[in-house]
Amino acid sequence: MTEDVVNEGDASAPAEALDAPLPAEVRQRVVSLAAFALGTLAAEEVPPALKAVARFTPTKRARTGSSQLAAALEADPVFRHRVAAVTRNQLPALAEALDRGERPHAADPVEVAALAYLLRPPGWTTVVRHAADDVADRARTSTAGEADAALARLTDQLEAARSEGRAAVERTRAQAQRDAEAAAGVRRRLREAEGELRRLRSVTDAAVAAAERAAEETRQVQAAAAVEARRLRSRLADVEAALETSRRAAREGRSAESVRLRLLLDTVVEAAHGLRRELALAPATTRPADGVGGITPDAAGVGDLAARAFAADDPAMLDQLLALPQVHLVVDGYNVTKTGYGTLSLVEQRNRLVTGLAVLAARTGAEVTCVFDGTTLDVRVTQASPRGVRVLFSPEGETADELIRRLVRAEPPGRPVVVVSSDREVADGVLRSGARPVPASLLLRRLDRS
Repeated sequence: MTEDVVNEGDASAPAEALDAPLPAEVRQRVVSLAAFALGTLAAEEVPPALKAVARFTPTKRARTGSSQLAAALEADPVFRHRVAAVTRNQLPALAEALDRGERPHAADPVEVAALAYLLRPPGWTTVVRHAADDVADRARTSTAGEADAALARLTDQLEAARSEGRAAVERTRAQAQRDAEAAAGVRRRLREAEGELRRLRSVTDAAVAAAERAAEETRQVQAAAAVEARRLRSRLADVEAALETSRRAAREGRSAESVRLRLLLDTVVEAAHGLRRELALAPATTRPADGVGGITPDAAGVGDLAARAFAADDPAMLDQLLALPQVHLVVDGYNVTKTGYGTLSLVEQRNRLVTGLAVLAARTGAEVTCVFDGTTLDVRVTQASPRGVRVLFSPEGETADELIRRLVRAEPPGRPVVVVSSDREVADGVLRSGARPVPASLLLRRLDRS
């Protein structure tokens, strides 16, 4: 932005200066013009003290940065020149008149003084003083008119107050008459209330005597009831002893019957297995975990979950757990990958873990579900689900820990479920639901053996 040069008179002449502060209205207008001009300057043209103020809107600059703007205009001639150049473009006619040494009488004295302060043509201090005098005269004229108007208003208010006072006196007299009549009525009702109170006291004394008699009768009934309760408790103890004796005899009598029922149950089970082979029934193709609402791998990207590791154990224990019939292995995906190979990218972590789980599922025949945290997914991902491994991402609003707990709760009681996670909260939660938690290091050592 090219800096405009503002005429400030002959450089050899002594600099003009005001002998009194700017009037408040003139100073406010100068700050407003500077606030507007500040927004039009390039960044390198803004004084360092006004860098923060320049980020505000013009109105907020004038309101919150008035002191900084006024100080910069007084102390920084270059900044004042730039503001004057912008203001000259806003008020070209008035600026030209001031350059010619004229002071338009029809112009607002505040506007004339503010522009003269910024442009500083020869004799500008005189222009500012005259404008200040005009502002003061206008204020005095306005004050006198306001005083006359205020006097008229006060006169009207005084007359109205007098009228209201007379009316209030009449209302007070009428109210006093009504209060005297009401007081007489109150005294009459008070005498009636005192008579009613004496009657109620008599009734109350009779009621208290009756209540005391009733309390005595109640105490006698309670004593009799306590005696009867002790007799009934003694009889109940005898009945309970007889019942326990009969139960013991019934259990001894049922022992032979239990052997017969167990034999019948074994026969039915063997017959069911034979019937399944005879009918060539196919094994179940759906599992309870298929009905739990997780996000499939192509739904969205995967976030991160910090691991809280336990001590590792012998991987042979995992082999024993996976050898259980119909076992379901649930893996906290990112908990395992962050423990074993957290330096890889998320995609490489997922691929490496899922590939290792596929080999483990093929060797053990266990049902395997790998759960990844989907709470931070923001893009769709492609994650292959190899044969024997179910890959799930937690849906929006749910963490992988919560999805793992839902998977465990979905299984029928008695089915062996193994959850791989070094997260103490996950391990404690699934343990309460009947699952067996194992640390991530155990699975990693087992996969390394594969």
